[in-house]
Amino acid sequence: MISKIISEELVVKAQCTIESVERIIIVSHVGPDGDSMGSSLAMWHYLMAKGKSPVVIMPSPYPDFYAWMPGAENVLIYTEDIESATQQLQDADLIIALDFNTPKRLGKMKEAVLNSPAKKMNIDHHLLPGSFADIIISHPEIASTSELVFRLICRMGDFAVINLAGAECIYAGMMSDTGGFTYNSNNQEIYIIISELLKLGVDKDAIYRKVYNTYSENRLRLMGYCLYQKMKLYPEHQAALITLTADEMQQFDFKIGDDEGFVNVPLSIGQVVFSVLMREEPDKIKVSLRSEGTFPANKFAADVFDGGGHLNASGGEFYGSLEDAVKLFEERLPIYKDFLEKEG
Repeated sequence: MISKIISEELVVKAQCTIESVERIIIVSHVGPDGDSMGSSLAMWHYLMAKGKSPVVIMPSPYPDFYAWMPGAENVLIYTEDIESATQQLQDADLIIALDFNTPKRLGKMKEAVLNSPAKKMNIDHHLLPGSFADIIISHPEIASTSELVFRLICRMGDFAVINLAGAECIYAGMMSDTGGFTYNSNNQEIYIIISELLKLGVDKDAIYRKVYNTYSENRLRLMGYCLYQKMKLYPEHQAALITLTADEMQQFDFKIGDDEGFVNVPLSIGQVVFSVLMREEPDKIKVSLRSEGTFPANKFAADVFDGGGHLNASGGEFYGSLEDAVKLFEERLPIYKDFLEKEG
């Protein structure tokens, strides 16, 4: 039995809203990952099965290793067709915002979403939800937004509407946002849901291969370079840092998503409980943070890099040079020594 974490009031509101509209746009955050793609496409399949004509719009391109997901070929990329995407957002009756808690996560698509007269529904599992939506279904205790989408569909009495394509998207999102069920995944209800998805025909082994075992040669060489040349350890703080410059990424013909999972690798070192990856982008430094145990990666992200996320998996940004970002990281790291020592 799966607990009813979403309030009945919100379930009724969500159901009535979906049933009362026709033009539905599904959006998620910039730099789509497995959970944003999984939850968005799962919702797309559900709405299609309900007789709607939804459209998924992502602020930026998704990694190639998510292109296999059923329906991914229909995703509209905002930066590649701004005029069409903006018009569809303006004409929408409902915008369903998935896997982000604040409009700034929409990047350049932020204003187009906020300026739309459409009703807005936010379904998310990050801390501190914003107030930009009319309906907010926020549960930070849940491991993935894909799981929340599954729960909502079931609470609306539509489990039978979930087809194999939608189930595959839900599973992929749940799997990717828990690192293949290696963190944030001790809730036994996750495995009850997985069991139900398997009954629908999901091949979990095949999905794992498609997500984690279809990388390019350049991606593997880049990983080797990062570990051998760019990983810096801070033994006194049980921490690790990897940095990537724009020139280095160009050297390895970097494609979106090629650094997926790099930040997790240093955590396999026995004494490391906090790992950070900094990647140079045209207008900022993208910061990914991961941790083990009780070390609050989300607190470090919020305090130092104006970010946030989950206890063990967070992100942030720095507007300045990569050198200054590293300097800031090294200056602030000692402040968190007490947290790190608790893991020792």
